[in-house]
Amino acid sequence: MAEPFYITTAISYPNGKPHIGHAYEAIAADVIARFQRAQGRDVRLVTGTDEHGLKMVQTARGQGVDTRTYADEMSQYFRKMCDDLDVRYDAFVRTTEPRHHEASIAIWKAMEAAGDLYLDRYEGWYSVRDEAFYDESELVDGEGGERLSPQGTPVEWTVEETWFFRLSKYQDRLLQLYRDNPGFIQPDSRRNEVVRFVEGGLKDLSVSRTSFDWGVPVPGSPGHVMYVWVDALTTYMTGVGYPEREGDYDRFWPADIHLIGKDIVRFHAVYWPAFLMSAQLPLPKQVFGHGFLLARGGEKMSKSAGNVVDPMVLAERFGIDNLRYFLMREISFGQDGSYSAEAIVSRCNAELANSFGNLAQRTLSMIFKNLEGVIPPSGEEGADRALLEQVTAACRQLAEDFSGLAFSQGLDAWMGAVFACNAYVDEMAPWALKKSNPERMAEVLGTLVVAIRALAEAVGPVIPSSSARLIELIDSGRDGAAIAQPTPIFPRLELPEGREEAAA
Repeated sequence: MAEPFYITTAISYPNGKPHIGHAYEAIAADVIARFQRAQGRDVRLVTGTDEHGLKMVQTARGQGVDTRTYADEMSQYFRKMCDDLDVRYDAFVRTTEPRHHEASIAIWKAMEAAGDLYLDRYEGWYSVRDEAFYDESELVDGEGGERLSPQGTPVEWTVEETWFFRLSKYQDRLLQLYRDNPGFIQPDSRRNEVVRFVEGGLKDLSVSRTSFDWGVPVPGSPGHVMYVWVDALTTYMTGVGYPEREGDYDRFWPADIHLIGKDIVRFHAVYWPAFLMSAQLPLPKQVFGHGFLLARGGEKMSKSAGNVVDPMVLAERFGIDNLRYFLMREISFGQDGSYSAEAIVSRCNAELANSFGNLAQRTLSMIFKNLEGVIPPSGEEGADRALLEQVTAACRQLAEDFSGLAFSQGLDAWMGAVFACNAYVDEMAPWALKKSNPERMAEVLGTLVVAIRALAEAVGPVIPSSSARLIELIDSGRDGAAIAQPTPIFPRLELPEGREEAAA
């Protein structure tokens, strides 16, 4: 049986339509999942929407609609985004689902049985936008004396009866976890931030609210709903069948990777493992906090700045595979990165249309026109073998880099092989060989087809639809069958009128 591999994205908070940052994370998770499937792993990819909390209530109220109705509508946008961007998830979990309520209640009862929950009164700073509690020492002053969280969001003083989780009890165990498993939090910069935070001392965490009722009810405590992060984090186990301990849960838990934005690493690398330790459940193997996707000029995207971009506008304008390729190629994964219409057009035209796409188009077109569409065997001369060895080495390097989530590096190695193929074409000049040595022309074209197919397969996790079309065309020529007349896989892109992205 194939080795299991389980990856989750962060559970998106749908208090508005998806933006390009959501798409970036979903695409990255899909690339990882597709790559692992190509390595023969039995993969599960779980995503979804975290629909509880005060912020959702306030947003729905502000729009004059029922909270559940609003959550249903917004969640559907996120599901559609994944579907439209060719993200092949295995489960889409909504925190409003009965199966998820069952999972949340199960982990709550397990933490309660461990003696880690107690009832008390909470007084402190709370950010509705972040759904997070902050210590006085973490706050900064905004304009007009307004108190702001480290994320720059407004905080308000909150007083209410609440259940607390004994987070302080797990400080030493968490630090031991980080020491014994240096790869648990990645990249290293995120790990260092978390270690410093935990070393500074942990206070017990408020894990229920009474000021609203939109959430999972706390068992045996009328009027209390679970703090959204207890609820949201548990979706990662809901997605593989928890609280059932057999079947998918037994096979796939613990998760291999929680893929999240760097702004929510604390919840995933401090609170979540502490909850799981309390419930005596296995911990995920890695929490990876990727960087922000910034708008042109290096600005963080926000509704207030008016620079939030609908990913589907970009996908429709430039093509789904072009957008996927750009995001994985342009940005060093784990670091912040930026994008613009100009950058997308420049990168995709140079590498996909002009280099790889043109390589495939002219090779297969020559076979269609000059060899009646029948793909010839590859050549055996030194130059032929050297090219195929270079392509094989590049594909191997891509796989090694993708295993370490170094997507841009892997695609750089891949592009090196594409450039080598184009240099081989220029050197061999098959159009000249057509008259002087047609047998050698056929060998050169056959060699190129082998190289192109290997390159298409290697890059398949990033540009799945385009790669599949190219491989299908090549494979239609098996056993001497003639291929159909090829059409460009990557037509050249043009900058949109006005050269600006459309804001959502």
